[in-house]
Amino acid sequence: MPALIKTKHVGKVTWLGRVPDRDAALSSMPAQELEALYSGIVGEDHGGLTRPSCSRVVTQYPKGTDIRNTRQICIVSAEEMAAVAAEIGVEAFDPSWCGAGMVIEGIPDFTHIPPSSRLQTEQGTTLTVDMENQPCHLPAPYIDADAPGHGRGFKAAAKDRRGVTAWVEREGKLQVGDMVTLHIPAQRGWQPES
Repeated sequence: MPALIKTKHVGKVTWLGRVPDRDAALSSMPAQELEALYSGIVGEDHGGLTRPSCSRVVTQYPKGTDIRNTRQICIVSAEEMAAVAAEIGVEAFDPSWCGAGMVIEGIPDFTHIPPSSRLQTEQGTTLTVDMENQPCHLPAPYIDADAPGHGRGFKAAAKDRRGVTAWVEREGKLQVGDMVTLHIPAQRGWQPES
């Protein structure tokens, strides 16, 4: 019995980018093609097989503990970013503002796809979803630089729309225009009170 179910949901990669130096800036630089290695996206500062733990996992590890890097790439939904743009009052949301590595169009309720889902291109390059990416205030100054006064609303507008973080399960190229199939775990939802 397969552990993953191939769904009918196929999305299209509409944008790619990478953050070359997150200490210098959170914003990502657009790209037409990226190389995905087990260590992450080539040229992406969020890459590496391991990373220092951060505030997101402080209940598991003291900040700065070396852990497996399951946050190699930030993936957002075109539809959800359009909703964020409307809520903060800008015409379109530039994915570079939030340090996105990929924008996918066509997969509904994208931010809530199950952890451990796979996003697989037609060529076989595969990203494994870690979990929902929690919104924060860090994109606000990048939004304000292009759309003054609109960044402050990002964190609230991005709640349940911030996309997911993922890591490379199968190496290969990622290109704008790639079709990506969603595979989900063959597992029922957790029911601790049953």
